[in-house]
Amino acid sequence: MIFKDLLRDTFRTLWAHKLRTVLTMFGIGWGIVSITLMVAAGEGLRVGQKKVSEGFGKNIMIVFAGKTSMEAGGVRAGRQLWWRKSDFAVVQREAIDCDDVLPELGQGNIRVQSLYGNAALTIAGSMPEFADVRSIPIAEGRFYNDEDNREARNVAVLGSDARDQLFQGHKALGETIWLNSRPYTVIGVMRKKQQDSSYDGRDINKVFIPFYAIIRDFPNKEPYPADSVDRLLVTPKSLAQHETCKREVRKVLGRLHNFNPEDKEAAQIWDTVEEAKAFAAMTDGMKYFLGAMGITTLFLGGLGVMNVMLVAVRERTREIGVRKAVGATRSSIVWQFFLETLIMVLVSGGTGLAVAYSICGLVNLMPMPQFFAGLLPTWQVGVLSFVLLGAIAVLSALYPAGRAASVDPIEALRYEAGG
Repeated sequence: MIFKDLLRDTFRTLWAHKLRTVLTMFGIGWGIVSITLMVAAGEGLRVGQKKVSEGFGKNIMIVFAGKTSMEAGGVRAGRQLWWRKSDFAVVQREAIDCDDVLPELGQGNIRVQSLYGNAALTIAGSMPEFADVRSIPIAEGRFYNDEDNREARNVAVLGSDARDQLFQGHKALGETIWLNSRPYTVIGVMRKKQQDSSYDGRDINKVFIPFYAIIRDFPNKEPYPADSVDRLLVTPKSLAQHETCKREVRKVLGRLHNFNPEDKEAAQIWDTVEEAKAFAAMTDGMKYFLGAMGITTLFLGGLGVMNVMLVAVRERTREIGVRKAVGATRSSIVWQFFLETLIMVLVSGGTGLAVAYSICGLVNLMPMPQFFAGLLPTWQVGVLSFVLLGAIAVLSALYPAGRAASVDPIEALRYEAGG
């Protein structure tokens, strides 16, 4: 039998058993839709959380000064520490596994005025690298640069909500604002962003000024030293150097302020890198679990295909016997049943994949909640689905096809006559 005749007979047989064929194909298609949507949902959750987390900062550690809980150098425990404005440069130089080490000073409830409005806002001052480390996206103008910082210029960058409060729809760029009666020129406006955590308020509600300007105009007041800063922001050179960077920071600060580097209460670190790793492990586990459920559904559909094909062999016993009696070879019988299964699996699987991607596209047109980026199918899911489909097609076809090919023509005719 030539391939064209084999293909024609295959389609004729599938059409003759339309209901059985459709139900079998639905099982495979539903399995593909399930695995694609489940994995896409897990990926959407992972990407959404990562996006929101990066709104706070990328792989940063916030180092706060605390109280000593261990004796060091003959000095009793319980001593209050403060980081000084010069500490960051020493840590930057000696902590070789760290990339950025930035001081930050913030002051809350500062009276901020413009020609159009006023508000009590938080101001924050750091180095120019702060914009990248803390993910401060600029919508208009620019962030302050090294020259602005070095000369302690009176320039300011407004958070998106702070701009709305102060200017109420009017142009902000180039305008003057007064911070506790001190004039500052607006050189940039921040783009609105999502932020899932903070240590002194949302960035969209702040005013950002150069570090040496805030140290000069808004230093900490007693009991804090005048040259103290609130915290240090540290990033590792790579995720692999994260723990080493953290140890180096504590070691340098311990030497500068005479505390034991093992004293975690003295230098308290909010480690967003560890938080990101923990969440990634959780979302990956969820994605793998959902994917395993989809794969299980797919294999159950494959078992359904095998059972249906076995029933088909039983129902077509006389047909097989007649064909073999008139000269059909074993390979032609095998190929017909194998081709029937292959067509059902590949057509239903391809349709299921198209339906799943269409659903993802439609869902992603709708507004998404803060921590969910939508249904995000990946190319790996498509490849995995087709590999699984191929395996299911082969496994589902081999046994029924072998059973069909092993039918004895005389027994087949006798079986039908007796039935």
